[in-house]
Amino acid sequence: MVFTKISNKKKMKNGLFIAFLIILCLLIKIFYIQFIQGKELSYLAYQQQTLDRSINPKRGTIYDATGKNELAVSSTVETVTINPGNIKKEEKEKVAKALSEIFELEYETILKKVNKRSSIETIIKKVEKDKTDKLRIWMEENNIKTGINIDEDTKRYYPYSTLAAQIIGFCGSDNQGLDGIEAKYEEELKGKKGAIQRHIDAKGGEIGHEGENYVSAIDGNDLVLTIDLTIQSIAEKYLKEACIDNECTDGGNIVIMNPQNGDILAMATYPTYNLNEPYEPYTDELKAIWERLEQSEKTKNLQAVWRNKAIADTYEPGSVFKVITASAALEEKIVTDIDKQGQFACTGGIEVAGVRIKCWRYYRPHGAESLRQALMNSCNPVFIGLGQQMGVEKYYSYLNKFRLLNKTEIDLPGEANSIFLAEKKAGPVELATISFGQRFEITPIQLVTAVSAIANGGTSVTPRVVKQIIDSQTGEMKNIEIKTNGTVISKETSEKVLSMMESVVSEGTGKNAKVLGYRIGGKTGTSEDGVNTNKYVTSFCGVAPIDNPQVVVLVTLYNPTGEGGHQGGGVAAPVGGKIFSEILPYLNVEQGNKEEVEEIEKVEVPDIMGKTLSEAEKIIKEKGLEFVMQNSSKEENIDKEKVIIKNQTPSAGIILNKGNKIYIEL
Repeated sequence: MVFTKISNKKKMKNGLFIAFLIILCLLIKIFYIQFIQGKELSYLAYQQQTLDRSINPKRGTIYDATGKNELAVSSTVETVTINPGNIKKEEKEKVAKALSEIFELEYETILKKVNKRSSIETIIKKVEKDKTDKLRIWMEENNIKTGINIDEDTKRYYPYSTLAAQIIGFCGSDNQGLDGIEAKYEEELKGKKGAIQRHIDAKGGEIGHEGENYVSAIDGNDLVLTIDLTIQSIAEKYLKEACIDNECTDGGNIVIMNPQNGDILAMATYPTYNLNEPYEPYTDELKAIWERLEQSEKTKNLQAVWRNKAIADTYEPGSVFKVITASAALEEKIVTDIDKQGQFACTGGIEVAGVRIKCWRYYRPHGAESLRQALMNSCNPVFIGLGQQMGVEKYYSYLNKFRLLNKTEIDLPGEANSIFLAEKKAGPVELATISFGQRFEITPIQLVTAVSAIANGGTSVTPRVVKQIIDSQTGEMKNIEIKTNGTVISKETSEKVLSMMESVVSEGTGKNAKVLGYRIGGKTGTSEDGVNTNKYVTSFCGVAPIDNPQVVVLVTLYNPTGEGGHQGGGVAAPVGGKIFSEILPYLNVEQGNKEEVEEIEKVEVPDIMGKTLSEAEKIIKEKGLEFVMQNSSKEENIDKEKVIIKNQTPSAGIILNKGNKIYIEL
């Protein structure tokens, strides 16, 4: 009996102890949930009970340099979503059928979404309003008021399709910038998302009667570029023409820069692509085989055309680089009189450290020359000699001053750096080849930036493509500052080099770039594209007007294989001349060669916007101008009495030389 009492007492103690442990564990769990996980669980509960639909902001508009022409805009579209829990069971199939028919989607896919046990499902994004209006009518006719949401959205659109494609870049399906300006200035352009909030229960039904909570989206800021629509159009048309006429297998690029402030007025790449369809094939050849290509091949082709060759690809500049060597030699007083006859002598080559390096005209040497004549003749031995006199250390110090050893820091993604042999590894032969522009690589933008320092009197300026940011909320304009990087050469040296460059165009290898009435300087270049590839890069870098430089133009053509050959003077210089002939009058640059001015007949560009092609053709011909259609390859099938002019370049009111071309879009 006593044993039984002790046993019961022990059981009670054990039971109480176990109960105490259970209560203690529960208290610890409650403490953990309340104080450790409290914030996280509250957030999860809020997420579960709150149905959020995001509202995409309008991405900022991108304007050209005038601030008038829209290069990238966001148009209003709509996105359709559903709340499966708010759609009655007996109506699910009917809803799925309607959605699939209106938006031309797979019925089975939509039915699965309608039957899901989720709070929200996306049916279709960025659809035009005429389609969603059909859905609104159907919902009204079928008395469906909940479960289907139609929210405002935005879609990126590029009015000029291919213009400045590699500069502007494009956006993904979520409106995020993926390339070019769109990617570089993502934070400025993207804006801030808004939201529509609604409280729901576990089944997706609405809680309460307070309705939706609407949080407005904040639109992105606008950008004003330094790119001028007219100058960009001129650069692109002549680049395309040059690449086709000279059969440039690897395309080309043109960069036009204002040397005074670093503004990039144009940056053209060929071939190019349609910004509105960045994932589509961009040539007739690719279109014919596109469906048969592996995805990796498609990606490779697309990335090649998206690539901005002017900043991302390096090349040997060839003889254009001789203006850098000449500038350094003059600044170091190795040469003081650029016209001293017989200061140099070309015998067809020069021996450096036991290696004989030939002049390009070794078979008929240039003989006695001044520095001016050496640049006009593009004589290799003279510039090799100048490099030798400076030595590796001094020469590399000028490469650094001209910012040729560093990126330019242009405000575009994907900029590459130059490829030079390290200074300590550069011997006499390496210095010799660098002195006349070979056996190293730079980007076109690096060369334009260096020549701009010569053109503006000796100051290195950082190139830029965005000059203003406009606040979407206040309209306030923020100017992007002009960045300078110190003095490279003196004004006196600058003037001497520009004078020699003018002689190159007036009498030397660059005479094909001459434009009647204007003082233009330049330098041509031809180099091998790699070692033993049998490919060449031909180029021309021009400056105008020489007495007050406003533009530096660099034309680079990769592997021209046409009948015109691959020499810079014969292939690239004429392109530079055509560009100058149109952009200098457009920029109202005064003509410097007064004796030639009277020979040029000027005409004002007429306004042909909105007119039929037949009317426009008559007006243009009466003015003594020519016209070229940019967006039609089948002129013979066009009804000239019906098609309307949508766009013209240059715009009305611009003064051109008689015989120049007007480019039109129908």
